[in-house]
Amino acid sequence: MSSIFRSHARAGKALSGAVFYRAAIVVFLALTSASLIGAGPAHAQSYRFSSFSVEGNSTIPAGTILSHAGIASGHAVSAAQLNAAYQRVLRTGLFESVDFIPRGGRLVIRVKEFPLINRVSIEGNARISDEKAMKIIKARPRLVFSPSAIEQDAAALTEAYRAQGRLAATVTPKVIKRRNNRVDVVFEVHEGRVVEVERLSFVGNRAYSDWRLRQVLRTKQAGALRALIQRDTFNQDRLLLDRSLLTDFYHARGYVDFQILSVANEFSRERNAFFLTYKLREGQQFRIGKTSVSSEVPGVDATDFERLGHIRSGRVYSPETVDNVIARMERLALRKGLNMVRVDPRVSRNDRDQTLDIEFALVEGPRIFVERIDIGGNATTLDRVIRRQFKIAEGDPFNPREIREGAARIRALGLFSATQVQAHEGSASDKVVVDVNVEESKTGSLKFGVAYNFSRGFGLTMKFSERNFMGRGQKLKFDIQIGLDNANGGITFVEPAFLGRDVAFRFDGEYRQTNYSYTKYNTKKLLVRPSFTFPIGENTRLGLRYTLARNQLLKVDPGSSTVLMAEEARGGALTNGIGYTLSYDTRNRGLNPDAGVLMRFGQDYSVGSGVRYLKTTATLAGEARIWNGNLKLRGTLEGGMVNSFGGVSGLNDRFFLTSANLRGYAPAGLGPRDLTVANQDALGGNYYAAARFETEFPLGLPEELGITGGVFYDIGSVWGLDNNNGGAIDDTMHLRSSAGISVFWKTPLGPLRFNFSRALQHESYDKVQNFDLTFSTEF
Repeated sequence: MSSIFRSHARAGKALSGAVFYRAAIVVFLALTSASLIGAGPAHAQSYRFSSFSVEGNSTIPAGTILSHAGIASGHAVSAAQLNAAYQRVLRTGLFESVDFIPRGGRLVIRVKEFPLINRVSIEGNARISDEKAMKIIKARPRLVFSPSAIEQDAAALTEAYRAQGRLAATVTPKVIKRRNNRVDVVFEVHEGRVVEVERLSFVGNRAYSDWRLRQVLRTKQAGALRALIQRDTFNQDRLLLDRSLLTDFYHARGYVDFQILSVANEFSRERNAFFLTYKLREGQQFRIGKTSVSSEVPGVDATDFERLGHIRSGRVYSPETVDNVIARMERLALRKGLNMVRVDPRVSRNDRDQTLDIEFALVEGPRIFVERIDIGGNATTLDRVIRRQFKIAEGDPFNPREIREGAARIRALGLFSATQVQAHEGSASDKVVVDVNVEESKTGSLKFGVAYNFSRGFGLTMKFSERNFMGRGQKLKFDIQIGLDNANGGITFVEPAFLGRDVAFRFDGEYRQTNYSYTKYNTKKLLVRPSFTFPIGENTRLGLRYTLARNQLLKVDPGSSTVLMAEEARGGALTNGIGYTLSYDTRNRGLNPDAGVLMRFGQDYSVGSGVRYLKTTATLAGEARIWNGNLKLRGTLEGGMVNSFGGVSGLNDRFFLTSANLRGYAPAGLGPRDLTVANQDALGGNYYAAARFETEFPLGLPEELGITGGVFYDIGSVWGLDNNNGGAIDDTMHLRSSAGISVFWKTPLGPLRFNFSRALQHESYDKVQNFDLTFSTEF
């Protein structure tokens, strides 16, 4: 009997129409002949096989083929079931052709196997290494060759080049036949040139300049550093992100009607660059009008929530402002045991005065509960690291806002390259299942680098960091820095959820040895510090710590002050103490997206070697953007004092003003000095105060260069000693001030800052420094 089901799969395609047509005729004739010879009533033909044989297979076991066919011995098999078995074998993708040949009670399955892959190679690739390319493709030696799979590998490799902006890249798979039914697969790559974004412009923007809007987008213009900048290549996926970033930027600043009408991407005539043009409709900026709170839930008094629902009238409207109010009100409802209460913001628009009145209505939400939270994609990260980002658990009332905030917290961990959080109906209509799918990214790094400071010269650095230690979400890092005149080393371990609570445990160990060329003494410091930090408010955190330290002053030059020589004679001082830091920080996450403030206050009480002291520090800093974000303003006020109780404070415990605190002066260039000795080293002070004010603004250069300018003014002083040699050392407060200009350069290798300064007010013995350059890079 001729074959009833036959296939010749060529290049992964289905059987041809001619073969299918012949098979259909054979089936038709077989059915017709069966009815003519009176084999029974007029029913569909059936088969009953008592034995099976497989022919043509050399690497695929016969049992595997028969298991795919799934035909039981001795059971009646209809023509449709026989065809389904044939299709199952064919769909395995292991065979070039398949024939099903019934011979009475015996079924012969004749196959022709695809060859095995002998070797896989990639040729012509330079921008993507062989190692990375092999991770993209799935073809491997000793696997069965599949034409469709090879085509998919070529498409995946081409897409990887497109993500790098090489839109003209082509990948052609070639198959070379070898003996013993084996083939070599070669992917021939033609990379082509990078297609860059040559110009990025906007139409319809009145409130914000092109320069400001380009800072918002992830895509950048190609410039002088086009060989190093990776974000100037054209990437379609990045354009989708840019649309979202631009929309969020305008909405956060009150432009509720903002729209991106179109994004035109024009290909250059040379086909090596794109010209992107965003056509915008800004609309009008709206501000907050009246706010009110109402309750539609029986037994719930709106007055308990009114203090949380107040937003100052006249403030620029921002969705984040409203979301923060809603979150605070819903948290209060949970504390009151009102699990089903939701806050519905109802906005009334007043176009005449461009204000939005907001009514926060307390409503009863649907009685839906979280059945379970399913987590997938985390091969390394433990489930509990992801699960603890949600404030709700299985069995709690379902709150969409909590799910969104939990998803945002998962993304903020920085452990995953992609995060998807979706909710769908569970086993009943009143239950919800939350699916969390993540894609892990690399979290560890080992870096070797070089650092340069104008006053201290070059130094070598080695840093190791792991942001997901043992998959527990813990951070571990240590670094070693060796310079011409110093050596530092440190280790830090952070557990962000100590005992499963919103408490961060941190352990710091530090060793520091200095031998600066501008001092006539050396210092050595060993420090161990465990600490706990936890939130006590929306933007407020409290840190508690214990410090064990050993400070030593050594190799003091004989021509130095008796204050330093006396401290060296005392030997190393072992101190231990407790301290705290209270901080309030709204930068980049406050209600105003263009302004933020930082307030920090800390104290440390230490005891050791006959010295007891209380060290207090305080910082107040703020930053804001004005002139539609084109001008940055930054200001910092800081100060500190050391109060000794019986004894003399040590050199490492006193304050020194450096170029980071007061520009225009050399390291340890100001403060009390013993002018009666040859080595007039700075002695530091028990008190210091400093104020720094600066602006940053564009210089009119192409923004892709990353160069901006600034001006600054600093004023401050350091003073006060426990031992001033009976007044021989002038430790009174003398104000110093400086002014200058800065050039900021954001290079792909790291940030550069050039400070050109002039000391306006200083003492005759101060050491000034008119130029300072800081540069750091890692490789």
